[in-house]
Amino acid sequence: MSGPLSGRRIGLLTASASRLGGGVFEAVVQHAAMVRALGGEARVFALADRHSDEDRGRLGASATTYSEVLGPAQIGFSPGLANALATADLDCLHLHGIWMFPSRAGLAWVRRTGRPYFISPHGMLDAWILARGRWKKALARAGYERAGWRAATALHALTAREAADIRRESGRGDSLVIPNAGPQVTQVAREPGPPHVVYIGRIHAKKNLAALVEGWARATLPAGARLTIAGWGDPAAIAALETAVVAAGDGVDFIGPVFGASKQELLESARFVVLPSVSEGLPMAVLEAWAAGVPAIMTQACNLPEGFAAGAAIECGTDPAALAGALERALTRDAGAWRTMSQAARALAAGRFSAAAVAAQWGEAYRRAIEASFAGRAAA
Repeated sequence: MSGPLSGRRIGLLTASASRLGGGVFEAVVQHAAMVRALGGEARVFALADRHSDEDRGRLGASATTYSEVLGPAQIGFSPGLANALATADLDCLHLHGIWMFPSRAGLAWVRRTGRPYFISPHGMLDAWILARGRWKKALARAGYERAGWRAATALHALTAREAADIRRESGRGDSLVIPNAGPQVTQVAREPGPPHVVYIGRIHAKKNLAALVEGWARATLPAGARLTIAGWGDPAAIAALETAVVAAGDGVDFIGPVFGASKQELLESARFVVLPSVSEGLPMAVLEAWAAGVPAIMTQACNLPEGFAAGAAIECGTDPAALAGALERALTRDAGAWRTMSQAARALAAGRFSAAAVAAQWGEAYRRAIEASFAGRAAA
């Protein structure tokens, strides 16, 4: 296939190329497809986990290498990962996510090859994230993260806010600011369905789901209103959510993880998606909803101010009272107002956040970096 990356081999490195990677995995899936569409060969490198084999097919035609972890999973030490990168003959390597051994493996690769190396923190330099697991992050900074940030061809920010986080932590003010790409936009205009609100994503403290469930229980809602929470997480987080759902009574369901056609059906059944997070990079769940014509209820921490400006989203706070108010405002909108929001959502997904728009930016960034690298080696 011809294109700006024709004949180029782009490595995508991440801790988890499975559902356990959450939104980062969804971004890698989209990124691999984008590289192929630009004519390049996408090679994915990740640590092996319990869903690796099951989710390999999500990466399409991209060659995928899973490497076994030795020792604690939260560190992800894997000599096999470094070896796989060393023998892959990549033109460029792109790390998605930080704070684990893949960062160290990426640093070793760029030091050995001198070829272009990009790092996407995916919101992992947000202040809320940095306040958790401080000792682990301090060791990672000293051991390899700072060196990797210095060695990278470019650090990539999903938003201007993340670029500021990167500048604060790395000292580099030259971030590429390119959003995640959403899926293909649904071509059929939507009509408002029943008062159904959906959350899809990781079950984690930063998602603020306990406050969402309490806010739902407090809200004055239309007859038949339902909140469906779909997602995955560690056992403690799941248990805490299940306790909150039981306490909320009728109208709230936790259905576990959904993927593929089941996920799309759930999205299309929603009048709104909700994301009450206290920390995000750029949430794929909202981009997926907008592509399906579903407006969002979300916090400022979702880093999608375009949604508020365009009328594709309603802002909510993070405490139960603020969430209750936002849910009430959303579900009392009439059909005409909802259609306007749906159209705005689809327009955003088809414009700034479309695969074509994002691919054009990455194709140019990779092309320039690879050509400069070749020129530098030829002159040496």
